[in-house]
Amino acid sequence: MDPFLETTLDRRRFHLLSLGAAGATLAAPLPTLAQGIPGRPLVLGMTLEPPGLDPTTGAAAAIGEIMLYNVLEPLTKVAEDGSAQPLLALRWSASPDQRTWTFVLRPGVRFHDGTLLDAAAVKARFEASAAPGGQNKDRRVFANIVAIATPDPLTVVLTLKQPEPELPALLGQATAVITKPGPAGRDAPAAAPVGTGPYVVAQWQRGASLTLAAWPTFRDAAAIRIPRVQFRFIGEPAAQVASLLAGDVDVFPRVAAARALAQFKAQPKRFQVITASSRAKTILAMNHLRPAHQDVRVRRAIAMAIDRKAVIQASADGYGVPIGSFVTPDTPGYVDCTAINAYDPAAAKALLAQAKVSGLRLSLKLPPVPYARQGGELIASQLAAVGITVAIEQIEWAQWLSGVYANRAYDLTIISHVEPHDFGNFARADYYWGYRSQQFNALYDRMQNAADPAQRAKLFGEAQRKVAEDAVAAFLYQPQWITVARAGLKGLWTRTPLFANDLSTLSWA
Repeated sequence: MDPFLETTLDRRRFHLLSLGAAGATLAAPLPTLAQGIPGRPLVLGMTLEPPGLDPTTGAAAAIGEIMLYNVLEPLTKVAEDGSAQPLLALRWSASPDQRTWTFVLRPGVRFHDGTLLDAAAVKARFEASAAPGGQNKDRRVFANIVAIATPDPLTVVLTLKQPEPELPALLGQATAVITKPGPAGRDAPAAAPVGTGPYVVAQWQRGASLTLAAWPTFRDAAAIRIPRVQFRFIGEPAAQVASLLAGDVDVFPRVAAARALAQFKAQPKRFQVITASSRAKTILAMNHLRPAHQDVRVRRAIAMAIDRKAVIQASADGYGVPIGSFVTPDTPGYVDCTAINAYDPAAAKALLAQAKVSGLRLSLKLPPVPYARQGGELIASQLAAVGITVAIEQIEWAQWLSGVYANRAYDLTIISHVEPHDFGNFARADYYWGYRSQQFNALYDRMQNAADPAQRAKLFGEAQRKVAEDAVAAFLYQPQWITVARAGLKGLWTRTPLFANDLSTLSWA
């Protein structure tokens, strides 16, 4: 049973109760919460349901899809083009060596319980995220901060161990949201952190939907045009398409509807279709703790056995771009590594023979997202063609998070990493890949300590090639996400720099 959660909204208290079982309701008995916010409600479709509501302690991207910029806000907002824009911080500046960053906070910002946001709250949040043993998946970003000064209530000065030119963008991600500190410096309960955003959680029907209601006393409430948003969780591609066609869902970002797009494009008065680039990387991850995967020749053989173009067709219905490392083509500093470990079944067999590996048997754990289930069968058959037997296990998302991600209980898995600034995970020995390379770590450390942009870009290119040559994973493709929405919905993103649904930009025509 989840803990009893208590949050004050608009200087009034309401209670949230999660019973943990499917179908249990977590609700706020405030039917008038969104009163005074004009406009038509919205139903937004999502493939996965989040396991919790705190992105600073949970790894699932689905948490940020609901909470980021809506309920919880970071210092900056990542714009459609990937740049960092002011949010809780009005402005910022860096020292020439990029080791000292000063952020000036927006005055008058209040948490949902009426408490003023100040520099002390930012400091508490960042220190909690940097704490040893913490659950923030971007802990490395915060551990790079060696000192946090608060010379006045609206100024935060961060001193870094290593220069970080991307810091404003890194602090615009879901893992950097500012939540209200609790007693004795502890954060609010993980399932319902207290934020500063334009929405609050109104109801959570486990296994079905989660509803956000506009917060009437938000600092810019007049700019919010959607009074209430229901996130509806629909995993099956056919059901996603049916929900849109029936009008049950108004918009479905990242919908698995490639095979049905003709139906939507044929009705331009009813629907709009947006195909967006992304900074996501779909990979076949390998567990380096398994004896077979500790031989780079075996890892390279697995990568070379896979025809990326065929996988893109099977997994994403052709909506993807092949990649050869853990970086997408539209990322600054990208180096094309697709020729490294290119599709070559004969070479894959030769590498396995050199490694004296025969009759290799591996499990392939597939989370419930359509791209993994659709691509898994093909990858298993391609590996079988070079002599590797793969047993497919279809698992639920909670099993993937606990078994694969947390406990590394897997051989192979297919997953899309959707964060734009997660290349540093290769330097994490505790990450779920289990990749350990002193050479890579030294190279990455040199890159992180390089303040000169040209030198940093050069080292970044070398790091990309190192990851490809080590075949840390079989790098498959950059997804192109499809959004289908009602024709009258305005403000949708046409590019996807990170997984977020910024409701403040949306309105009905």
